[in-house]
Amino acid sequence: MNDKSARQHGFTLIELMIVVIIVGILAAMAIPRYGQSAIRAKQSEAKLVLKQICTNQMLFRAASRANQYWSTGAIASASNPVAFAPIDVEIAANARYNYRVQLIGNDFEAEARANLDEDAFEDAWTIHSDGNLVCTQNDASN
Repeated sequence: MNDKSARQHGFTLIELMIVVIIVGILAAMAIPRYGQSAIRAKQSEAKLVLKQICTNQMLFRAASRANQYWSTGAIASASNPVAFAPIDVEIAANARYNYRVQLIGNDFEAEARANLDEDAFEDAWTIHSDGNLVCTQNDASN
């Protein structure tokens, strides 16, 4: 049998190197986007809890004889989950954020803070008595 007539199957080293380079480029583009997506998913905790605080503050004020919002100096977190019990807000045991409620005149402001990716920047969200939810420091963009 002639060696030229025998067909070899497989990939050359150059073809394999090109595939590895393409996969590396795709991974280099995907990893930062995955990190930002993971942070945005973690931010949903703060949005949900702050909206719950706002709703329950409205209910508390409507039931209050003095027509006032509830406030405390305590910070609610995973280690202090029942700090906001008077307004029926309980923080989950795996919560990443620390929450604070303060009165500003006849209104309130609730704030959530956390370091989501162990860098020098914190993620911070606030909601006011008008229901306006704002990201004051975005850890996903740093």
